[in-house]
Amino acid sequence: KIACVVGTVTDDKRLYDIPKLTVCALRFTEKARASITKAGGECLTFDKLALRSPLGKGTVLLRGPVKAREAEKYFGLAPGVPGSTTKQRVRSKGRKFEKARGKRKSRG
Repeated sequence: KIACVVGTVTDDKRLYDIPKLTVCALRFTEKARASITKAGGECLTFDKLALRSPLGKGTVLLRGPVKAREAEKYFGLAPGVPGSTTKQRVRSKGRKFEKARGKRKSRG
C-alpha cells in the first residue's frame, strides 16, 4: 500500500526505527526523505503516483480530523442544556453579554 498525504511530510525525531514505507506527498523535508529512503522506502510525488497507479488502487489517503474545524463547536445540543458542550453564539464574552437572568442559576 502507498500512503498518500496532501501536504508536507516532515521528520519525527521520536521515531527511532521507521518501517519500509512508500509515501506519496506534495513535499518532503530533507530529513524526512532521508529517513524514509534509509529504511528502504521510497518517496513519490502525485505525478509519479499517477503513472504508477492511474486508478489509485493500493493507495491509502491519510487525512486529519474532519470535526476539527471551528464551526463544529457550535453544532449539537443547545447551549445551556445539561450535558451540552456546545459553544454559544455570542457577540462577546464580556460582563454585559448573556450573563443576566435566565442564563445563570445565581441570577434568579
